[in-house]
Amino acid sequence: MKELQFSTKINASKERVWTTLWEDIAFRDWASIIDEGTYMKGEMKEGNEVEFISAINGYGVTSLVEKLIPNEFVLFRHGADTQNSGQQEREKEWTGGTESYSLTEKNGATILIVKTDVPLELEEIFNNRLPKALERIKTLTEGIK
Repeated sequence: MKELQFSTKINASKERVWTTLWEDIAFRDWASIIDEGTYMKGEMKEGNEVEFISAINGYGVTSLVEKLIPNEFVLFRHGADTQNSGQQEREKEWTGGTESYSLTEKNGATILIVKTDVPLELEEIFNNRLPKALERIKTLTEGIK
């Protein structure tokens, strides 16, 4: 695994950015840039497990919401790789990795920092797709009135 980090400045409150990150329709929009058809299943609450699943290929990962401070920070610890829309375990490509989203607001703008552990063979893909996903989050958030 390799940790990657990306950030963007968004001209909106951290509450608006948080909503764009985790509200279902917006999440599906920006997450599909990373893996087409991705959606989140489960309640995002500290100590809960959530699933990130691709509706296209049925592959996903079950993750523990290890730390959650609404509108500021969330840390996911990836536990099990799945297939068949979360019904069956598969190779342990993501197991043990973490992914975090950190928001800091200053003067009406929010800095979003995403840190994620990715398998080495997927590093190039994520280096290409994650910045595009952050740009989409920025566009979606700044477009909210």
